Amino acid sequence: LSLQDWLNKRIFPFEAHLTGNDVYYATLLGIAESLRFGIVSTTDMYYFCDSMAEAFLESGAKANIGRGITCFTDQDLKELPAYQESKDLYEQYNESGEGRIRIDMSLHAEYTSNPKIVAQLAEFTKELGTRMHIHLSETRDEHEGCKERHQGKTPAEYFNDLGLLDSKTTAAHCVYIEGDDFHILKDKGVTVASNPISNLKLASGVCNVPRLLEEGINVAIGTDSVASNNSLNFIEEMKFFGLVHKEKFRDPRLTTPRQTLYAGTRAGALGQGREDTGLLKEGMKADLIVLDISGPHMYPAHDLANNLVYSASGSDVILTMVDGNVLYRDGNFPTIDMEKVRFETERSIRRIIEALK
Repeated sequence: LSLQDWLNKRIFPFEAHLTGNDVYYATLLGIAESLRFGIVSTTDMYYFCDSMAEAFLESGAKANIGRGITCFTDQDLKELPAYQESKDLYEQYNESGEGRIRIDMSLHAEYTSNPKIVAQLAEFTKELGTRMHIHLSETRDEHEGCKERHQGKTPAEYFNDLGLLDSKTTAAHCVYIEGDDFHILKDKGVTVASNPISNLKLASGVCNVPRLLEEGINVAIGTDSVASNNSLNFIEEMKFFGLVHKEKFRDPRLTTPRQTLYAGTRAGALGQGREDTGLLKEGMKADLIVLDISGPHMYPAHDLANNLVYSASGSDVILTMVDGNVLYRDGNFPTIDMEKVRFETERSIRRIIEALK
């Protein structure tokens, strides 16, 4: 399915049946999978964000969470339930869990909003002093449709003109950015979250990461979600990130292993506004993972950067630590009741599938 068919025919009807309890246990399941594959912190926009925040607090993992705002009517921002949810979420959870939980403002996309909402959300975000999370130029239809709707402006130009990028922003995808878009993203200090596997699965295209890096733009690696990716296997995602641009732009020198490792670690931390993590360095937070490098696929080990990007497997992760606390070790999740999580998520799925029949 194309992105729009996938959203409109599969995802949106499914999400209409979700409850806070569904999201709570699904979030715990996602956290467990993330920890299993070495993810210590997540940026996510969704619904029932209080349930998400509680799940992250309970698990010990880190997250930047935002209530995804959409609007298809001529309303003011303050009239939207999602606005009040975002405001309440910020007041209750921002910097909770000793700073592990941060609340961002989140706008889904240009095509699911209108200029008035964008401008008002931009101002509200600046008043709070928090970060912004958006989807940007994910598909050709989205990108070209924006230009048709807004006098030739690309999504980046459109959001910039309305002030949305004045706050520190993470922009997911950025597959079809062009021309002045690169300069806008650089000037505004935007972090691009590239999601190569999701973009390949949906045939959306390939983000021009080499050009972004050349321009000095911070590029991090994302998975997009299990819905559009089927996995939170971050080790696998790094390999795709390290390979896909070589083929797309016919140059094997692009996205080196060290650039890929940086995108998967420090760049992501900076994109979340977390200056105190993403590096193994004295004074930094003890957010780290341990991989078993004794397997034959990791030998010879004369260049570990190359091995980690091109040879390692997600199953090599044997320990994940967040703020000095071990949250995953050798198949065990000390802070998550996996039996309960499996039971509750299976029950949710069966209920929703039955409702959709």
